[in-house]
Amino acid sequence: MTEQKQPKVSLKSLLTPSKTVEIEFPGMDGFAVKLTYLAREELLKLRSRAIKQVLNKRTRAYEEQLDNDKFLVEYSKAVIKDWKGLKYSYLNELLLVDISDVNADDCLEFSSDNAELLLKNSGDFDSWVSDMLGDLENFTKSK
Repeated sequence: MTEQKQPKVSLKSLLTPSKTVEIEFPGMDGFAVKLTYLAREELLKLRSRAIKQVLNKRTRAYEEQLDNDKFLVEYSKAVIKDWKGLKYSYLNELLLVDISDVNADDCLEFSSDNAELLLKNSGDFDSWVSDMLGDLENFTKSK
């Protein structure tokens, strides 16, 4: 009996640049966010798009500087793909808003602008997104 050798598999052929999963936001029933895990290489590409050259007046040389606003826009679009169930009443727990003109039980629709504003203005949401994306297990476990 002859053993058949398994063909060698390259790790490169197994790598996936991203994966999207839906994760429930804690303490807010029905609010779930579709987050995309980005491989390190993808994050570096995203970061490089937000780098600008700035003249250092002291050394008279150009230096790279991260444009935080541009990075946040790119990052938000890359990692937050959708959400459901974000009631206006939940916004009161995430940031300072005036919801007096809307029904508190209605939901705020997802848009890349809404995602960017929520990420930029809510420390709790930003921290949660970072925590979820920082835990690879959120994207590798079977559901």
